[in-house]
Amino acid sequence: MKYTSIISTLALAALPAAALAQTDHAIVNPTEEAPEATVVPTTPAPIYTATDGEFGSSNLSDSQTLMQGKPADGRRLEEWTKQSKASVNFGGYIIGKYAWDSREAESVAQDGFNLRLVRLYVSGSVFRDFKYRLQLEVNGTPHIKDATLEWTHWKEFSIKAGQFKRAFTFENPYNPFDVGVGDYSQLVKKLAGFDDRVNGSTKYEKSTNGGRDLGIQFQGDLFPSRRDGHTFLHYQLAFYNGQGINTWDVDKKKDIIGTLQFSPVRNLTFGIFGWKGTVGYKEKVKLATEAGDTKTAIRTVDRNRLAAGVKYESDWTFRAEYARSWGYKMDDYAWNSTRNCYVLTAGGAAHGDKADAFYATLGIPCAPWLKAYLKYDLYREYANSERRNTIYSAALNFKFTKNLFFQAQYNLVDTVDDIVPANEDRYSQLWAQMYVRF
Repeated sequence: MKYTSIISTLALAALPAAALAQTDHAIVNPTEEAPEATVVPTTPAPIYTATDGEFGSSNLSDSQTLMQGKPADGRRLEEWTKQSKASVNFGGYIIGKYAWDSREAESVAQDGFNLRLVRLYVSGSVFRDFKYRLQLEVNGTPHIKDATLEWTHWKEFSIKAGQFKRAFTFENPYNPFDVGVGDYSQLVKKLAGFDDRVNGSTKYEKSTNGGRDLGIQFQGDLFPSRRDGHTFLHYQLAFYNGQGINTWDVDKKKDIIGTLQFSPVRNLTFGIFGWKGTVGYKEKVKLATEAGDTKTAIRTVDRNRLAAGVKYESDWTFRAEYARSWGYKMDDYAWNSTRNCYVLTAGGAAHGDKADAFYATLGIPCAPWLKAYLKYDLYREYANSERRNTIYSAALNFKFTKNLFFQAQYNLVDTVDDIVPANEDRYSQLWAQMYVRF
């Protein structure tokens, strides 16, 4: 018994020493003076930070994790590093169209059979958190539509750079398969950079831009719901050249576009969008000299816009947006060779620099394979009734699979414009389109 008591006492006395040897710092009573420590040179252990959100929880220290060749969630390192290998996915889609217009042939832009869109794309990931996408349009004049690299480590904050859709309006970023009717609204076409209202005779931004630009974008989803997981707030802030696709900046001024979108319940979203920018067009002009010398000048107009909208996307669809624009068109300015500068024309001053647009789309599920759409689409060139174009649309979408459906659509176009002949201010259109994705 005596030896047993002695051994037990020695074991209990050794416990604090053993604990001290396994910790980086000894625990010292703050009221007592710490004894002098002997400094022993050591080799620092490799640093490996493992967070719960990235790898899962672990009871192993950083050093132990590396020593055992595993990340913090217990998987082997070679399994984790497989995620860094690049992935490649190929795809594309075709949209074929037949159009009929009730106007005389001289005034019709679309009639007969046509390939509306033929696109090919490749997408994937490289080194875990980086995703890339490249999309080409191959009908008409082949060109690059999208070319992006996006860092997606956190859903609350990601960064995308390259050429991509502008963060303006709900409808602009939509794929043609998801718009519901046979074309984008006039709001998107005129005020988001398809066939932009600033064009005039310069055709600064053509429909081939597709609402895209070159730049960098920061975005994220915040405040997830505990009930169903949807996030209450989505934000985007982007900086663009302001010149459209596949081109350098002209006036050395960047466009800023941002959005805040609030979703009180799943599938329902309210959004507000802002755009502050300029348009630059470089051209040769004559100087006020006897020799008639020329120089390169940049014609610049403002492009400042606001939009607000609501959308509900489920079996039923409802989407409505209003946008207003401040900024003259290119043709509203002309070069004054006497003053050697651009001046606002009398016509431009008379019409003003404002424009606006509104649309509302309703999607009605009729059967698992059939959905009907109704759309009201208004664009006002000068934000008043002097010049306006209204399109009333009804469409039937026959969906066989998510990658194959057919669409039949009727449009009634009502135009108020002193330029349009009186017998062509109200006309009908019939469209039939085939959507194939692979």
